[in-house]
Amino acid sequence: MTTALILFAHGARDPEWANPMRAVQARVAEQAGAVDVRLAFLEFMSPTLGEAVSELVSGGADRIVILPMFIARGGHLKHELPEMIGQLRLAYPEIDFSLAPVIGEQERVIQAMADSAREITGL
Repeated sequence: MTTALILFAHGARDPEWANPMRAVQARVAEQAGAVDVRLAFLEFMSPTLGEAVSELVSGGADRIVILPMFIARGGHLKHELPEMIGQLRLAYPEIDFSLAPVIGEQERVIQAMADSAREITGL
């Protein structure tokens, strides 16, 4: 099985907004070896989730893990993302899609934000 990872972010009109996401993508790709690591965006930026999936499938991926790069699960992740993944499953029934837990709700990330807040404020 050829696994790929999509870091799924919100997107913004300001292209610089994506710079931290690109830095995460680069680090993960550097450490992930042969796993193809892509960014995809919900809105305002490209590629979209569908475009990223299409490229990965064309490249031979048959298992795609989607990692939401959001701080918390709001409406986009509770409603829109499941619908999008459902449509992708219909379009690519041969592909194994997995939805990873939201990055911002993972204990390790919460602790890193708390540590950073303390460091920045000198607490």
